Amino acid sequence: MSRKLTLYTRNKCPLCDKAKQIILELKDELTFQYTEYDIDESDELTERYGLMIPVVYVDGVEVQYGQIDRMTLEEALV
Repeated sequence: MSRKLTLYTRNKCPLCDKAKQIILELKDELTFQYTEYDIDESDELTERYGLMIPVVYVDGVEVQYGQIDRMTLEEALV
């Protein structure tokens, strides 16, 4: 069964750019579905995640937010 990774992000966010880079590196090594949402496109998402981004969910469970590290994401996806 393929895991589902969801990233909540926004433009001009250095932490988000770093998180995306880590996710894309992992995508080369592991199999998972990847969905990305720009929180600025939704008032609800901006209100929910505005100060937390980037936020990463794996299979609907929040795994990390803010500083995203590769090891934690990799463990969540394996």
